[in-house]
Amino acid sequence: MAEEYAAFLARKAQLDGASGFAPTWLPDALFDFQRVLTEWAVRQGRAALFEDCGMGKTPQQLVWAENVVRETNGRVLILTPLAVGAQTVREGEKFGVECRRSLDGSLPAKIVVANYQRLHYFRPGDFVGVVCDESSCLKSFEAATRAAVTEFMRRVPYRLLCTATAAPNDYIELGTSSEALGHLGFMDMLARFFKNEQNTSKPVRRWTAQKHGGASLSAGGGQGTWRFKGHAETPFWRWVCSWARALRRPSDLGFEDGPFVLPPLVEREHLVAARSLPDGMLFALPAQGLDEQRQEARRTLKERCERVAELVSGTGQPALVWCNLNAEGDLLEHLIPDAVQVAGSDSDDAKEEHLTAFAGGAVRVLVTKPKIGAWGLNLQRCAHVTWFPSHSFEAYYQAVRRCWRFGQTRPVVVDLVMTEGERAVMTNLQRKALAADRMFSALVAEMNQALTIRRTMAFSTLEEIPEWL
Repeated sequence: MAEEYAAFLARKAQLDGASGFAPTWLPDALFDFQRVLTEWAVRQGRAALFEDCGMGKTPQQLVWAENVVRETNGRVLILTPLAVGAQTVREGEKFGVECRRSLDGSLPAKIVVANYQRLHYFRPGDFVGVVCDESSCLKSFEAATRAAVTEFMRRVPYRLLCTATAAPNDYIELGTSSEALGHLGFMDMLARFFKNEQNTSKPVRRWTAQKHGGASLSAGGGQGTWRFKGHAETPFWRWVCSWARALRRPSDLGFEDGPFVLPPLVEREHLVAARSLPDGMLFALPAQGLDEQRQEARRTLKERCERVAELVSGTGQPALVWCNLNAEGDLLEHLIPDAVQVAGSDSDDAKEEHLTAFAGGAVRVLVTKPKIGAWGLNLQRCAHVTWFPSHSFEAYYQAVRRCWRFGQTRPVVVDLVMTEGERAVMTNLQRKALAADRMFSALVAEMNQALTIRRTMAFSTLEEIPEWL
């Protein structure tokens, strides 16, 4: 009876057991914290690594994939954002991991690297493992692509998600990531750990912070809020810790930061005077609402682009110019003599060619949108970034982190070009930045605290079974 009761408690523990194996190869080239995280991910089998940009997720996923290959003699597919595939192969050569790119579904090596957009060429049955690099970028893809990736992963026994932004920016992704890994489903997560104030299962759109610590999920649109059940917060973090790890810097796990201490980040605001005013206005006022903000962006397009061109032209230094509108990209390419634009209308091959050329130094100024080139690329050769206001903190974070990351030796300058009417957009972006930092800090603290909880307890007194049993 005692054994049966212990088994009953284990089933109720809400902790996903490991389905991996002991690693057979952890190269000395890995930093100490990378070795610990990689070993844990291999033993876990189906895991997520939420690590800040520049923490070395690429070598970790390569070593994870190599261990899966050695253990099973099967193949592993590494899915990457556009233009990151070639970068992954180069990292593999550096760490002694043989991997090859595939553009057409061929299987040139045990570890195959491909862009997300080429997933339809492959069959899940050909692989025993799959890695999603920069997995948070999936939400930028079309729904069909997201669904295809999720379905592909469900058919593979070993899975690894690597991203910098899921944990700090969107707690909802903890549930969707768990579901993709084959652990607790998103709606099951809500039902088990959260309570809706209306006692319904209405969809959840975003997280909100509670006044006295913790977090809650807001459905938006007057649909109510999901909050932790009274007993569930500690079990929730224990459950997250059973399949994921979060890291901003090595010291979050008790290691020395050392070379991961970055040079200064210098953010400079440039206020551009609008040459025209909105209809019926005598002077510029902050734009209210998305419609006014979009009108402001289009009305001041020329002034803002000319200011960016002044900032990056003639410097002789690499510059990464981010834009939000097609018209901005076209005008910037025209105003900056040695600029190359990567546009959404370009073919995938052309996009990759230009992004790779900028990373390698063949192009001095790159103009593109965040959703095209803000994920995964290592662009430490560049220390100058320009940015137009946007409400997306994730896009801004990723865009800056292409340059401000491990290996950068110079201060990184970010020029924020805006008009008076766009100040509200920047204020919102700054608010989100502070909220994301607090959220990541809370997540790391909660996870470290949860990791210290012993999953089993030893008692000095043996249980007494009633005689009537």
